[in-house]
Amino acid sequence: MNQDIKYGVGLMSGTSLDGVDAALVKITGYGENTQIDLLGFSNEDMDKGLKKEIKECCSPTTSSIDKICSLNFKLGYVFADAVKSVCAKAGFDLKKLDFIGSHGQTIYHIPKDKNHLNKSTFQIGEPSVIAYETGSLVVSNFRTMDMAAGGEGAPLVPYTEYLLYKCNKNRVLQNIGGIGNCTIIPADCSIDQIYAFDTGPGNMIIDEVVQRLKGKKYDYGGKFAAQGKVNEIVLNELLNIEYITKNPPKTTGREQFGKEFVDNFLKKYNNLKSEDIIATVTMFTAKSIEINYRKFILNKYDIDEVIIGGGGSYNSTLIDMLKGLLKECRVLTGEDLGMNSDAKEAIAFAVLANETLKGNCSNIIEATGAKERVVLGNITPKIRR
Repeated sequence: MNQDIKYGVGLMSGTSLDGVDAALVKITGYGENTQIDLLGFSNEDMDKGLKKEIKECCSPTTSSIDKICSLNFKLGYVFADAVKSVCAKAGFDLKKLDFIGSHGQTIYHIPKDKNHLNKSTFQIGEPSVIAYETGSLVVSNFRTMDMAAGGEGAPLVPYTEYLLYKCNKNRVLQNIGGIGNCTIIPADCSIDQIYAFDTGPGNMIIDEVVQRLKGKKYDYGGKFAAQGKVNEIVLNELLNIEYITKNPPKTTGREQFGKEFVDNFLKKYNNLKSEDIIATVTMFTAKSIEINYRKFILNKYDIDEVIIGGGGSYNSTLIDMLKGLLKECRVLTGEDLGMNSDAKEAIAFAVLANETLKGNCSNIIEATGAKERVVLGNITPKIRR
């Protein structure tokens, strides 16, 4: 086995806007010989003002060129501080860091040509700022090369999930961040046999509704949803949204299930109890996952394990809903396997950065729909001091 050892930090700022995840990892080897040791993890909270700026820049009705220009650099400093923080907490010398893999903050994502708009994607968080502030090489902008090759630029974590989770069982890795996405890893498979897609909303609608109705950042433990009753009529209307049953490859984001979606939803159903609304949108996430599984996964494989990661893994009401809907599968969280559910995606971008620096292709054609496998990411060199 190749014993090449590198130390990297993976950064992830997702669509749920619940903070910046930073994972400090020791990576031994690369490709199918990759081994990961998590040395430190932190979630750096975003203040209300920053979250407001991001939401404004994500919306066609409130964004502007000057706002996005400014936010790009502001987030660069936020990401650099997250790197410094995770290294300090782990007692790791920042100067020994080999690289940083930064996903960036998605501002807008157009997975397919639409009217006069080209398929495209836009992540910000200036890598030059991160490189200058930390003194480290930065790999960023992972999605664009896949899109140049004809893909949708997402999901990107399936490659790392294949490296880290393949075994002799049929597994589905289900991330529930702002958006839900799944990776199907058949038993003893080759990399060409895995596939992945976004199932629909994850925590995005739930969090936005809870913030508006309860003044909380999210539904901690799913306690509000547990107090409510699912409105079946409203649920069925939500499940009729075209994206839910659309064939893969498919990706979605805040542009479809963000602020404007919640504005219209709450205006239409303002007569319902707040707990019933929260219970209904929580079940919407669970049912959208189940529907996608039955339509695109369970008709092909008998799944042994569904492993939930991301912030949604801590919503026990959501997890109980999924267990009830997918009784034929063993539904687990990353913690059940001795892993950190929160750190999963940040770790993935450290692994992807390592693959980029080795010149290895790391997109999955069956996940993104690209015409070929390509090396992902742009490289910003470290500053010589």
